[in-house]
Amino acid sequence: MPAKKKKTSKAKATTKVKKSTTKKSTSKKTGESKVEEINEDELLEELISDDDEILEKKTKKNSSKPKTEANNKIKKSEIDEELEEEILDAAMDGLSEINYDIKDLPGVGATIAKKLTDAGFGTVNAIAITPAKILIEEGGLGEKTAQKIISAAREALNIGFKTADIVWERRKSLARITTNSKSLDELLGGSGVETGGITEFYGEYRTGKTQIMHQLCVDVQMSRDDGGINGKALYIDTEGTFRPERLIQMAEAKGLDYKEVLKNVIYARAYSSDHQIMLIKDAMKIIAEKNIKLIIVDSLISHFRAEYIGRGTLANRQQLLNLHIHDLLRLAEMYPDVAVVVTNQVQSKPDVFFGDPTKSAGGNVVAHGATVRIYLRKGKGDQRVAKMIDSPNLAEGEAVFRLAEEGILDIE
Repeated sequence: MPAKKKKTSKAKATTKVKKSTTKKSTSKKTGESKVEEINEDELLEELISDDDEILEKKTKKNSSKPKTEANNKIKKSEIDEELEEEILDAAMDGLSEINYDIKDLPGVGATIAKKLTDAGFGTVNAIAITPAKILIEEGGLGEKTAQKIISAAREALNIGFKTADIVWERRKSLARITTNSKSLDELLGGSGVETGGITEFYGEYRTGKTQIMHQLCVDVQMSRDDGGINGKALYIDTEGTFRPERLIQMAEAKGLDYKEVLKNVIYARAYSSDHQIMLIKDAMKIIAEKNIKLIIVDSLISHFRAEYIGRGTLANRQQLLNLHIHDLLRLAEMYPDVAVVVTNQVQSKPDVFFGDPTKSAGGNVVAHGATVRIYLRKGKGDQRVAKMIDSPNLAEGEAVFRLAEEGILDIE
Protein backbone atom coordinates (compact mmCIF):
# COMPACT_ATOMS: atom_id res chain seq x y z
CA MET A 1 0.00 0.00 0.00
CA PRO A 2 1.27 3.48 -0.71
CA ALA A 3 2.49 5.36 2.30
CA LYS A 4 0.14 8.01 3.66
CA LYS A 5 1.35 11.54 3.28
CA LYS A 6 1.84 13.41 6.50
CA LYS A 7 -0.11 16.59 6.95
CA THR A 8 1.89 19.78 6.86
CA SER A 9 1.86 22.13 9.80
CA LYS A 10 -0.30 24.62 7.91
CA ALA A 11 -2.87 21.92 7.11
CA LYS A 12 -2.94 20.92 10.79
CA ALA A 13 -3.45 24.51 11.77
CA THR A 14 -6.45 24.89 9.41
CA THR A 15 -8.04 21.71 10.81
CA LYS A 16 -7.60 23.00 14.36
CA VAL A 17 -9.28 26.27 13.38
CA LYS A 18 -12.30 24.47 11.97
CA LYS A 19 -12.72 22.35 15.09
CA SER A 20 -12.24 25.27 17.44
CA THR A 21 -15.05 27.35 15.84
CA THR A 22 -17.61 24.82 17.00
CA LYS A 23 -16.49 24.72 20.64
CA LYS A 24 -18.81 25.86 23.44
CA SER A 25 -17.81 27.51 26.68
CA THR A 26 -20.00 26.99 29.77
CA SER A 27 -20.18 29.44 32.64
CA LYS A 28 -20.17 27.61 35.99
CA LYS A 29 -21.55 30.55 37.99
CA THR A 30 -24.65 31.29 35.97
CA GLY A 31 -25.09 27.86 34.46
CA GLU A 32 -25.58 29.60 31.15
CA SER A 33 -23.73 28.27 28.09
CA LYS A 34 -22.31 30.57 25.53
CA VAL A 35 -20.82 29.76 22.18
CA GLU A 36 -17.76 31.87 21.53
CA GLU A 37 -16.90 32.55 17.99
CA ILE A 38 -13.14 32.46 17.50
CA ASN A 39 -11.55 34.52 14.84
CA GLU A 40 -10.21 32.02 12.32
CA ASP A 41 -7.63 34.41 10.82
CA GLU A 42 -6.07 35.29 14.21
CA LEU A 43 -5.73 31.64 15.29
CA LEU A 44 -4.28 30.62 11.95
CA GLU A 45 -1.64 33.38 12.10
CA GLU A 46 -0.76 32.43 15.69
CA LEU A 47 -0.28 28.74 14.86
CA ILE A 48 1.72 29.50 11.73
CA SER A 49 4.02 31.87 13.66
CA ASP A 50 4.58 29.17 16.31
CA ASP A 51 5.44 26.69 13.58
CA ASP A 52 7.93 29.13 12.02
CA GLU A 53 9.66 29.62 15.37
CA ILE A 54 10.04 25.85 15.82
CA LEU A 55 11.40 25.54 12.28
CA GLU A 56 13.86 28.38 12.88
CA LYS A 57 15.15 26.76 16.09
CA LYS A 58 15.67 23.44 14.28
CA THR A 59 17.55 25.23 11.49
CA LYS A 60 19.82 26.97 13.99
CA LYS A 61 20.45 23.69 15.80
CA ASN A 62 21.34 21.88 12.57
CA SER A 63 23.55 24.73 11.40
CA SER A 64 25.44 24.76 14.71
CA LYS A 65 26.07 20.99 14.53
CA PRO A 66 28.48 21.14 11.57
CA LYS A 67 30.34 23.96 13.30
CA THR A 68 30.68 21.85 16.44
CA GLU A 69 31.90 18.90 14.38
CA ALA A 70 34.33 21.16 12.54
CA ASN A 71 35.62 22.56 15.84
CA ASN A 72 36.05 19.04 17.18
CA LYS A 73 37.98 18.06 14.05
CA ILE A 74 40.23 21.11 14.42
CA LYS A 75 40.89 20.33 18.10
CA LYS A 76 41.60 16.69 17.25
CA SER A 77 44.04 17.68 14.50
CA GLU A 78 45.77 20.07 16.92
CA ILE A 79 46.12 17.27 19.50
CA ASP A 80 47.47 14.91 16.83
CA GLU A 81 50.03 17.52 15.74
CA GLU A 82 51.13 18.06 19.35
CA LEU A 83 51.46 14.30 19.84
CA GLU A 84 53.55 13.96 16.67
CA GLU A 85 55.80 16.79 17.85
CA GLU A 86 56.29 15.06 21.22
CA ILE A 87 57.18 11.78 19.50
CA LEU A 88 59.60 13.59 17.18
CA ASP A 89 61.20 15.40 20.12
CA ALA A 90 61.64 12.09 21.94
CA ALA A 91 63.27 10.57 18.87
CA MET A 92 65.58 13.58 18.51
CA ASP A 93 66.68 13.33 22.11
CA GLY A 94 68.05 9.87 21.50
CA LEU A 95 67.98 6.82 23.72
CA SER A 96 70.29 8.31 26.30
CA GLU A 97 67.68 10.93 27.22
CA ILE A 98 65.01 8.34 28.07
CA ASN A 99 65.46 7.68 31.78
CA TYR A 100 63.23 4.78 32.74
CA ASP A 101 63.95 2.86 35.92
CA ILE A 102 64.92 -0.75 35.17
CA LYS A 103 62.86 -1.84 38.19
CA ASP A 104 59.75 -0.83 36.23
CA LEU A 105 60.42 -3.61 33.72
CA PRO A 106 58.45 -6.84 34.29
CA GLY A 107 60.52 -9.51 36.01
CA VAL A 108 63.11 -7.05 37.38
CA GLY A 109 63.18 -6.95 41.16
CA ALA A 110 65.75 -5.53 43.54
CA THR A 111 68.09 -8.53 43.20
CA ILE A 112 68.06 -8.63 39.38
CA ALA A 113 68.33 -4.85 39.19
CA LYS A 114 71.49 -4.97 41.33
CA LYS A 115 73.00 -7.69 39.11
CA LEU A 116 72.30 -5.68 35.95
CA THR A 117 73.63 -2.44 37.43
CA ASP A 118 76.81 -4.10 38.67
CA ALA A 119 77.35 -5.56 35.20
CA GLY A 120 77.01 -2.11 33.61
CA PHE A 121 73.41 -2.41 32.38
CA GLY A 122 71.78 0.05 34.74
CA THR A 123 69.57 1.77 32.14
CA VAL A 124 66.67 0.54 30.04
CA ASN A 125 68.36 1.56 26.79
CA ALA A 126 71.50 -0.38 27.74
CA ILE A 127 69.38 -3.49 28.22
CA ALA A 128 67.39 -2.93 25.04
CA ILE A 129 70.40 -2.97 22.68
CA THR A 130 72.40 -5.70 24.41
CA PRO A 131 72.26 -9.28 23.04
CA ALA A 132 70.61 -11.82 25.34
CA LYS A 133 73.79 -13.95 25.40
CA ILE A 134 75.84 -11.11 26.91
CA LEU A 135 73.11 -10.29 29.44
CA ILE A 136 73.03 -13.95 30.50
CA GLU A 137 76.81 -14.27 30.86
CA GLU A 138 77.59 -10.92 32.46
CA GLY A 139 74.35 -10.29 34.34
CA GLY A 140 73.97 -13.83 35.66
CA LEU A 141 70.39 -14.18 34.39
CA GLY A 142 68.47 -17.16 33.02
CA GLU A 143 67.76 -17.36 29.32
CA LYS A 144 64.00 -16.83 29.56
CA THR A 145 64.39 -14.02 32.10
CA ALA A 146 66.95 -12.22 29.93
CA GLN A 147 64.80 -12.46 26.81
CA LYS A 148 61.72 -11.26 28.71
CA ILE A 149 63.56 -8.25 30.14
CA ILE A 150 65.11 -7.31 26.77
CA SER A 151 61.70 -7.54 25.02
CA ALA A 152 60.11 -5.34 27.69
CA ALA A 153 62.93 -2.78 27.42
CA ARG A 154 62.60 -2.60 23.63
CA GLU A 155 58.85 -2.20 23.91
CA ALA A 156 59.23 0.58 26.49
CA LEU A 157 61.61 2.50 24.21
CA ASN A 158 59.53 1.76 21.10
CA ILE A 159 62.58 0.45 19.26
CA GLY A 160 61.57 -0.43 15.71
CA PHE A 161 61.02 1.13 12.33
CA LYS A 162 60.96 4.91 11.99
CA THR A 163 60.87 7.36 9.11
CA ALA A 164 64.02 8.95 7.71
CA ASP A 165 63.02 12.45 8.87
CA ILE A 166 63.16 11.29 12.50
CA VAL A 167 66.61 9.78 11.91
CA TRP A 168 67.71 13.04 10.28
CA GLU A 169 66.53 15.12 13.24
CA ARG A 170 68.46 12.83 15.58
CA ARG A 171 71.56 13.08 13.38
CA LYS A 172 71.38 16.88 13.53
CA SER A 173 71.42 16.76 17.32
CA LEU A 174 74.78 14.93 17.46
CA ALA A 175 77.67 16.98 18.83
CA ARG A 176 81.25 17.33 17.54
CA ILE A 177 84.64 17.84 19.17
CA THR A 178 87.18 20.04 17.43
CA THR A 179 90.68 18.76 16.69
CA ASN A 180 92.07 22.31 16.96
CA SER A 181 92.85 22.24 13.22
CA LYS A 182 90.34 23.77 10.82
CA SER A 183 91.58 21.71 7.88
CA LEU A 184 91.29 18.45 9.85
CA ASP A 185 87.86 19.49 11.17
CA GLU A 186 86.71 20.13 7.60
CA LEU A 187 87.87 16.67 6.58
CA LEU A 188 85.79 15.22 9.43
CA GLY A 189 82.63 17.01 8.35
CA GLY A 190 83.17 20.61 9.34
CA SER A 191 83.39 20.72 13.13
CA GLY A 192 85.57 17.79 14.20
CA VAL A 193 85.00 14.29 15.57
CA GLU A 194 81.35 13.26 15.70
CA THR A 195 79.65 11.65 18.70
CA GLY A 196 77.56 8.50 18.48
CA GLY A 197 80.11 6.45 16.50
CA ILE A 198 83.69 5.14 16.33
CA THR A 199 86.39 7.25 14.68
CA GLU A 200 89.65 5.46 13.89
CA PHE A 201 93.03 7.12 13.28
CA TYR A 202 95.67 4.74 11.97
CA GLY A 203 99.21 5.21 10.71
CA GLU A 204 102.81 4.32 11.40
CA TYR A 205 104.78 5.68 14.37
CA ARG A 206 105.26 9.46 14.71
CA THR A 207 102.31 10.36 12.51
CA GLY A 208 100.44 12.17 15.31
CA LYS A 209 97.90 9.57 16.47
CA THR A 210 98.59 9.94 20.20
CA GLN A 211 98.99 13.72 19.87
CA ILE A 212 95.49 13.99 18.40
CA MET A 213 94.14 11.90 21.29
CA HIS A 214 95.71 14.28 23.83
CA GLN A 215 94.30 17.26 21.95
CA LEU A 216 90.79 15.81 22.00
CA CYS A 217 91.07 15.25 25.78
CA VAL A 218 91.55 19.00 26.21
CA ASP A 219 89.06 20.16 23.58
CA VAL A 220 86.16 18.01 24.83
CA GLN A 221 86.16 20.02 28.07
CA MET A 222 85.51 23.34 26.35
CA SER A 223 82.09 24.86 25.75
CA ARG A 224 80.09 24.14 22.60
CA ASP A 225 80.79 27.63 21.34
CA ASP A 226 84.52 26.89 21.52
CA GLY A 227 84.29 23.48 19.85
CA GLY A 228 83.84 21.22 22.90
CA ILE A 229 80.86 19.58 24.60
CA ASN A 230 81.50 20.37 28.30
CA GLY A 231 82.47 16.84 29.19
CA LYS A 232 85.24 14.65 30.56
CA ALA A 233 87.48 12.16 28.76
CA LEU A 234 88.16 8.51 29.53
CA TYR A 235 91.60 7.45 28.26
CA ILE A 236 92.56 3.75 27.98
CA ASP A 237 96.28 3.46 27.28
CA THR A 238 97.56 0.14 25.94
CA GLU A 239 101.07 1.26 24.89
CA GLY A 240 102.14 3.44 27.81
CA THR A 241 102.30 6.62 25.72
CA PHE A 242 99.94 8.83 27.74
CA ARG A 243 101.68 11.99 28.98
CA PRO A 244 99.99 14.53 31.30
CA GLU A 245 102.75 17.00 30.36
CA ARG A 246 101.28 17.27 26.89
CA LEU A 247 97.84 18.00 28.33
CA ILE A 248 99.37 20.82 30.40
CA GLN A 249 101.05 22.35 27.34
CA MET A 250 97.87 22.17 25.25
CA ALA A 251 95.70 23.54 28.07
CA GLU A 252 97.99 26.49 28.71
CA ALA A 253 98.05 27.28 24.99
CA LYS A 254 94.28 27.71 25.19
CA GLY A 255 94.37 29.68 28.43
CA LEU A 256 92.77 26.89 30.46
CA ASP A 257 93.50 25.89 34.05
CA TYR A 258 95.65 22.80 33.54
CA LYS A 259 94.82 21.49 37.02
CA GLU A 260 91.13 21.32 36.13
CA VAL A 261 91.96 19.83 32.74
CA LEU A 262 93.96 17.01 34.34
CA LYS A 263 91.16 16.27 36.82
CA ASN A 264 88.71 15.87 33.94
CA VAL A 265 90.72 13.14 32.20
CA ILE A 266 90.11 9.68 33.68
CA TYR A 267 93.05 7.43 32.85
CA ALA A 268 93.49 3.64 32.88
CA ARG A 269 96.47 1.58 31.77
CA ALA A 270 95.50 -1.71 30.07
CA TYR A 271 98.08 -4.47 30.58
CA SER A 272 96.52 -7.20 28.45
CA SER A 273 93.75 -7.75 25.93
CA ASP A 274 91.48 -9.20 28.65
CA HIS A 275 92.18 -6.20 30.87
CA GLN A 276 91.44 -3.87 27.95
CA ILE A 277 88.09 -5.56 27.31
CA MET A 278 87.23 -5.43 31.01
CA LEU A 279 87.98 -1.70 31.21
CA ILE A 280 85.51 -0.98 28.41
CA LYS A 281 82.84 -2.99 30.21
CA ASP A 282 83.60 -1.08 33.41
CA ALA A 283 83.29 2.18 31.50
CA MET A 284 79.55 1.53 31.12
CA LYS A 285 79.17 2.00 34.87
CA ILE A 286 80.77 5.44 35.10
CA ILE A 287 79.87 7.24 31.85
CA ALA A 288 76.72 8.91 33.18
CA GLU A 289 78.07 9.36 36.71
CA LYS A 290 81.31 11.08 35.60
CA ASN A 291 79.85 12.99 32.63
CA ILE A 292 82.11 11.17 30.16
CA LYS A 293 81.78 12.56 26.62
CA LEU A 294 84.91 11.07 25.03
CA ILE A 295 86.30 7.52 25.18
CA ILE A 296 89.79 6.91 23.80
CA VAL A 297 91.54 3.58 23.21
CA ASP A 298 95.21 4.11 22.27
CA SER A 299 95.83 1.73 20.64
CA LEU A 300 93.10 -0.74 19.78
CA ILE A 301 95.08 -3.77 18.61
CA SER A 302 98.42 -3.59 20.40
CA HIS A 303 97.73 -6.34 22.97
CA PHE A 304 95.88 -8.56 20.52
CA ARG A 305 98.86 -8.60 18.15
CA ALA A 306 101.25 -9.40 20.99
CA GLU A 307 99.20 -12.19 22.60
CA TYR A 308 97.84 -14.03 19.56
CA ILE A 309 100.79 -15.13 17.42
CA GLY A 310 100.69 -17.26 14.30
CA ARG A 311 97.96 -18.34 11.91
CA GLY A 312 96.62 -20.91 14.35
CA THR A 313 95.40 -18.21 16.77
CA LEU A 314 94.21 -15.77 14.10
CA ALA A 315 90.56 -16.90 14.19
CA ASN A 316 90.35 -16.61 18.00
CA ARG A 317 92.05 -13.22 17.94
CA GLN A 318 89.70 -11.79 15.31
CA GLN A 319 86.64 -13.09 17.08
CA LEU A 320 87.69 -11.58 20.40
CA LEU A 321 88.61 -8.32 18.67
CA ASN A 322 85.22 -8.31 16.98
CA LEU A 323 83.44 -8.63 20.34
CA HIS A 324 85.58 -5.80 21.74
CA ILE A 325 84.70 -3.48 18.86
CA HIS A 326 81.01 -4.26 19.27
CA ASP A 327 81.27 -3.34 22.95
CA LEU A 328 82.55 0.05 21.80
CA LEU A 329 79.76 0.35 19.23
CA ARG A 330 77.15 -0.40 21.89
CA LEU A 331 78.62 2.33 24.06
CA ALA A 332 78.21 4.79 21.18
CA GLU A 333 74.59 3.61 20.70
CA MET A 334 73.74 3.74 24.41
CA TYR A 335 75.17 7.24 24.73
CA PRO A 336 74.77 9.18 21.44
CA ASP A 337 76.42 12.22 23.05
CA VAL A 338 79.69 10.27 23.59
CA ALA A 339 82.47 10.11 20.97
CA VAL A 340 84.51 6.89 20.77
CA VAL A 341 87.95 7.42 19.21
CA VAL A 342 90.57 4.70 18.71
CA THR A 343 94.05 4.56 17.25
CA ASN A 344 95.31 1.64 15.23
CA GLN A 345 98.67 0.34 14.09
CA VAL A 346 99.69 -0.58 10.56
CA GLN A 347 101.42 -3.45 8.82
CA SER A 348 103.35 -3.69 5.56
CA LYS A 349 102.18 -5.45 2.42
CA PRO A 350 105.26 -7.20 0.95
CA ASP A 351 103.64 -7.67 -2.46
CA VAL A 352 103.39 -3.92 -3.12
CA PHE A 353 106.31 -2.58 -5.19
CA PHE A 354 104.86 0.83 -6.06
CA GLY A 355 102.97 3.25 -3.84
CA ASP A 356 102.35 3.04 -0.10
CA PRO A 357 102.82 -0.53 1.21
CA THR A 358 101.21 0.12 4.61
CA LYS A 359 97.71 -0.95 5.60
CA SER A 360 95.82 -0.92 8.88
CA ALA A 361 96.14 -3.85 11.27
CA GLY A 362 93.15 -5.87 12.36
CA GLY A 363 91.86 -6.76 8.92
CA ASN A 364 88.23 -6.49 7.88
CA VAL A 365 86.97 -6.82 11.45
CA VAL A 366 88.34 -3.40 12.39
CA ALA A 367 87.57 -1.92 8.96
CA HIS A 368 83.89 -2.81 9.21
CA GLY A 369 83.62 -1.83 12.88
CA ALA A 370 84.85 1.76 12.58
CA THR A 371 82.36 4.41 11.49
CA VAL A 372 85.00 6.83 10.16
CA ARG A 373 88.58 5.87 9.23
CA ILE A 374 91.44 8.37 8.89
CA TYR A 375 94.89 7.41 7.60
CA LEU A 376 97.80 9.53 8.90
CA ARG A 377 101.18 9.83 7.24
CA LYS A 378 104.24 12.03 7.63
CA GLY A 379 104.79 15.21 5.61
CA LYS A 380 107.62 17.70 5.49
CA GLY A 381 109.14 18.50 8.88
CA ASP A 382 106.40 18.75 11.51
CA GLN A 383 103.63 18.48 8.92
CA ARG A 384 101.24 15.56 8.88
CA VAL A 385 98.72 14.50 6.23
CA ALA A 386 95.31 13.02 7.11
CA LYS A 387 93.38 11.14 4.43
CA MET A 388 89.73 10.12 4.60
CA ILE A 389 89.61 6.39 3.90
CA ASP A 390 86.05 5.45 4.82
CA SER A 391 82.90 7.21 5.99
CA PRO A 392 79.15 6.69 5.45
CA ASN A 393 78.57 10.32 4.48
CA LEU A 394 81.91 12.12 3.98
CA ALA A 395 83.82 12.35 0.72
CA GLU A 396 87.40 11.26 0.27
CA GLY A 397 89.95 14.01 0.75
CA GLU A 398 93.10 15.10 2.54
CA ALA A 399 93.99 17.64 5.19
CA VAL A 400 97.41 18.94 6.20
CA PHE A 401 98.19 19.99 9.77
CA ARG A 402 101.26 20.28 11.95
CA LEU A 403 102.40 19.07 15.35
CA ALA A 404 103.61 21.77 17.74
CA GLU A 405 104.20 22.26 21.45
CA GLU A 406 100.82 23.98 21.65
CA GLY A 407 99.10 20.93 20.12
CA ILE A 408 97.52 20.27 16.74
CA LEU A 409 97.71 23.39 14.55
CA ASP A 410 96.98 24.47 11.00
CA ILE A 411 99.72 25.20 8.48
CA GLU A 412 100.56 28.90 8.55
